Amino acid sequence: MNINVRSMTKQDIQSVQRVAKTSWNTTYEGIIPVEIQENFIHTAYSDEMLEKRLLNTVFLVAEIDGEIIGFVNFIPLKNESKVELGAIYLYKEYQEKGIGTALLDEGIKLFPNVKKVYVNVEKENESGLSFYKARGFVIETEYDDLFDGHMLKTVRMILHL
Repeated sequence: MNINVRSMTKQDIQSVQRVAKTSWNTTYEGIIPVEIQENFIHTAYSDEMLEKRLLNTVFLVAEIDGEIIGFVNFIPLKNESKVELGAIYLYKEYQEKGIGTALLDEGIKLFPNVKKVYVNVEKENESGLSFYKARGFVIETEYDDLFDGHMLKTVRMILHL
């Protein structure tokens, strides 16, 4: 399996939208109601929003044989020693194969001055929590998060570099 990690382009938007929708539905099944998932995906992964992310954030895609199978999105913070991991998603069949780690590592390399990486994870997202813990993230805090009228338990994690 030959994995290529590269910067997202405008031509990748539809493929990223497919990964986002499929991954969200798989990840949050039974955690977030489908209607709320669909509302979020429609807004956060709209053409317009993805074009804004291309300009203002670091957005990488993972592809195999030219097909996008996952992505990672880092949001630079004003403090150059910190960065927010906004999203990392893969099609389920490509999880646990080192692709998520490759996306994470490639993104972090683009921030040479960063000492801390932050991420928010839904507490019931067990695969997400175990992924981050296995890569050295530790829980910093937990809080209730009202998400489109649905209460989530969110875990804020940090990776010290």
